Amino acid sequence: MTSHFLEVDNLVMRFGGLTAVDGLSFVVDHGAIHGLIGPNGAGKTTTFNMISGFYRPTSGQVRLRGEAISGLPMHEVARRGVVRTFQHSTLFAELTVLENALVGTHMSFRPNIFAAILGVDMEDRRGAKARAEEALEFFGLLDFENEPAGELSHGHQRALGMAVAMAAHPDVFLLDEPFTGMNPEETKHMMTLMEKLRDSGATILLVEHDMHAIMGLCDQITVMSFGKFLAEGGPEEIRNHPDVIEAYLGGARHVA
Repeated sequence: MTSHFLEVDNLVMRFGGLTAVDGLSFVVDHGAIHGLIGPNGAGKTTTFNMISGFYRPTSGQVRLRGEAISGLPMHEVARRGVVRTFQHSTLFAELTVLENALVGTHMSFRPNIFAAILGVDMEDRRGAKARAEEALEFFGLLDFENEPAGELSHGHQRALGMAVAMAAHPDVFLLDEPFTGMNPEETKHMMTLMEKLRDSGATILLVEHDMHAIMGLCDQITVMSFGKFLAEGGPEEIRNHPDVIEAYLGGARHVA
């Protein structure tokens, strides 16, 4: 039985006289892939910024497992189990693939210079490396662990970004346009990885413009327009929803 794992309740975000998000509410069920879509300027990224702790909402709440997390700093939101990936790569290009994945383990393993000098943190270090390698193996990147991240293909860099997030052992992944710049083969592979991630028990909230990926992946889709809730439903319902078709200004081909 699913539960309302992540709740967005009447969120409002104002920047001076501009209301970027206006009374938005929706829920994300545990173990689901939930899409958040809408035309450019709809308020999707601002909503992500409030959920992840980058912005403090003007009003309203975000709750995880019934506990309010809105207004907490990003690192506290992440510590509670909500980890975000970004539209543009935030990898350390000069570091190896494994070293990048190790960054994701920092919330549970924080290196201490005195412990390192005394040699008493070896067990923690081994645990962090095992978690990083587990995440790389999950995304098919273990064979590249000693290569510089900057030398990976675009698709593999996107997968590494998700592996870094997975190494933090989050409950909710906030994925910001993970298919941007991918060719059809890379998109298909990333869709398979997301399904695998969902099947492992993860909950995914996804902002994406690639409607083929959204319609093929999502259990539920929330549509925004001009900062407000517009529609919600399964892929077939959203594909044929007249208000959604109208919002995308160009008919059904844009949401097919």
